[in-house]
Amino acid sequence: MHFELTEEHLMIQKAARDFAQTELKPGVIERDDHQKFPAEQIRKMGELGFLGMMVDPKYGGGGMDTISYVLAMEEISKVDASASVVMSVNNSLVCWGLEAFGSEAQKQKYLVPLAKGEIIGAFCLSEPEAGSDATSQHTTAIDQGDHYLLNGTKNWITNGSSASVYLVMAQTDVAKGHKGINAFIVEKGMPGFTIGPKENKMGIRGSDTHSLMFADVKVPKENRIGEDGFGFKFAMKTLTGGRIGIAAQALGIASGAYELALQYSKERKAFGKTISQHQAIQFKLADMATNIEASRLLCLKAAWLKDQKQDYGLASSMAKLFASQTAMEVTTEAVQIHGGYGYVKEFHVERLMRDAKITQIYEGTSEVQRIVISREIIGK
Repeated sequence: MHFELTEEHLMIQKAARDFAQTELKPGVIERDDHQKFPAEQIRKMGELGFLGMMVDPKYGGGGMDTISYVLAMEEISKVDASASVVMSVNNSLVCWGLEAFGSEAQKQKYLVPLAKGEIIGAFCLSEPEAGSDATSQHTTAIDQGDHYLLNGTKNWITNGSSASVYLVMAQTDVAKGHKGINAFIVEKGMPGFTIGPKENKMGIRGSDTHSLMFADVKVPKENRIGEDGFGFKFAMKTLTGGRIGIAAQALGIASGAYELALQYSKERKAFGKTISQHQAIQFKLADMATNIEASRLLCLKAAWLKDQKQDYGLASSMAKLFASQTAMEVTTEAVQIHGGYGYVKEFHVERLMRDAKITQIYEGTSEVQRIVISREIIGK
């Protein structure tokens, strides 16, 4: 059992850390305030290879392993979760899904520019009445021979207005239930495809979350991913890997808050000594550090299993459940350690606390993760 990172892993980790500190940290509070999408920063992330890390180089990707991806996600998320969620969706949901299940023509047309970071993608599963119950797809795609006619609404879509390529799940045959769901590649600008207003969110305010509307959108037959009826399986398999990315995001949010709290505790004085010398603060820091380390190991185990082509479903759900819980607890304690300063924006921890909450909700709520875990350990 080896716990050391390779030289390549350490280089990727450092590159991500340096980028986060030099490119993302300046302006991160302002972007949060104004709900400004980090377009320029995302463009640079694409140029550096952070948006297609695990894609085969023959499709324009970095050919890196999932461990590298987790390390980079943690460092980016320490500073700007709005940027890291773009990175997570593009890597875990869009690029991975297309590379694993797309046709060669789809890969050449869509995966290559996505992996190079020339464009970004979006994953469209959630609907107003289909969140945790993803089988209840009301968006329909009616087979018209050489194309499908897409109608419906998707919501909570990350990269909603910034994406160029959208992977959309829709019901083709209601009688077949979830086996009648298909996945389609939809391009921005297709007639009948409109983007709703940006959601005014509590956290990750820099990411652009929108509802999407489809009214008789003609989607060519060649834009269906996989065989007829493969859409639900496609979504579930893709989300299983996506949970590793969100677990790593939660880990990064927690790590970033902890590092700020630790630093502050060594500078702030109360009752004649730094607050880090008070046992009440020491115990908070000890719990924070322990839970972060446990989260990190869960994330890396899930990543390792994926890289070894072993079953990683249980591990990814455990990692997401625990890391997101840790993110919420650690950021709350980081605000507490900062006291009144933790409640104002300039010290960053209040934003990290707001950002942490979404990690318990998207890509499978904590309740859904417990369902997945319990089914695995009890036996279906």
